[in-house]
Amino acid sequence: MSDYKYSIEAKNVNKNFLKKTQEVKALIDFSITIKKGTIHGLLGPNGAGKSTFINILGGLVKKNSGDVNICGINIDQNIKLSKFKIGIVPQELNIDPFFSPAELLELQAGLYGVPKRKRKTDEILENLKLTDQRNAYARTLSGGMRRRLLIGKALVHDPEIIILDEPTAGVDIDIRTSVWNYIKKISTEGKTVCLTTHYLEEAENLCDNITIINHGKKIIEGSKNELLNIISTKSVAFVLDKHLDIPEELNIFKPDFKNGILKLTYDKNKTNIKNIIDLLSKNKIDFKEINTSEGDLEDVFIKVVNNDIPN
Repeated sequence: MSDYKYSIEAKNVNKNFLKKTQEVKALIDFSITIKKGTIHGLLGPNGAGKSTFINILGGLVKKNSGDVNICGINIDQNIKLSKFKIGIVPQELNIDPFFSPAELLELQAGLYGVPKRKRKTDEILENLKLTDQRNAYARTLSGGMRRRLLIGKALVHDPEIIILDEPTAGVDIDIRTSVWNYIKKISTEGKTVCLTTHYLEEAENLCDNITIINHGKKIIEGSKNELLNIISTKSVAFVLDKHLDIPEELNIFKPDFKNGILKLTYDKNKTNIKNIIDLLSKNKIDFKEINTSEGDLEDVFIKVVNNDIPN
């Protein structure tokens, strides 16, 4: 592999579409850096520009301006070589219904010029739990099986980057978990993974770094932990064994006492659990159990898309 830091590096990419008589700006000075060997999430609401960017990477859409490098290769200077570096799994289930999974993977490998001795059809089918369906017509496969087969097609030429556009859309939770495990597996083998997803649980489970895009513009980019730190609000619940008259000192924590459980909300940048426990002790409030919780990626997503980002 070439010596490069970023598997994908895009700077100031613009793309406009003509819709009827109006020009629609799908990407506006969009920039992104995806580190080699990481799982990177590209998140945003419908119409944010995620699929447009992926189609630019795959050569299906031509950008109006900007620079894009794939594994250090500028796509304007060598589109053919850059295409060999990536495998794209599209949202649409575009599979020829009259071929079997094994035939489709062999055909795809042939199109990429992969010699028969180097093909990994059986290994891919096994990893994606499609071995039992290897000779069935693709039209008989369920939606989840077709989704996994598309992932298999993107892997036949052993690309350095896997791009997954909504990889688990329309599949049940068991299959989703199976696909997640496989994505993690190919990442540990040194491949870079970029995925778009509507499932924030998916991004939180898989991604090292995340870019959030809205209306064609990058809103924020950083590690998953950096983004989670945007949410400073935490909550703590104390299980008490007696009735409580809430002391005035606790009002700053928006106390809620129901069914023997005292819930307090606090800013983790201003105080901590120890200080709260000391305050309870000072007011002679004993508890049997304590549970804490904090914001997740969904909270971050809502916050940044609504432009409610702290300065």
